[in-house]
Amino acid sequence: MSPKKTGCALLVIAVMAALSGAAIGAQNLDQGKPAPKLFAEGCASCHRSPRGLSKGRFHLTLYLFLQKHYSSGSSSAWALTSYLESIDSGKRVAAKPAPAAASRSSLRPPASVPAR
Repeated sequence: MSPKKTGCALLVIAVMAALSGAAIGAQNLDQGKPAPKLFAEGCASCHRSPRGLSKGRFHLTLYLFLQKHYSSGSSSAWALTSYLESIDSGKRVAAKPAPAAASRSSLRPPASVPAR
């Protein structure tokens, strides 16, 4: 093998090693952050509140959407999905609970339909 070919082969190997080393050193910057902080850093610039963002969406489709467009990894997408759904489910649970006694006394049969 000629010295020119050997030098070229060594150069190709060195470039490949340098490029693979950069990929190995990459890290997930969102890893370990709590979901409210993820929302504050990535979503709050467009959305004032997390309320209503998961309303009417399936858990899996919301996760896939967030993973593809807004999060840097699957773990942060799951955390953000769970956070958004907990906010919305908490909203539904806290919606004006009526006392049991008052709700029973206010129940009445429907009015009859007038004949034409």
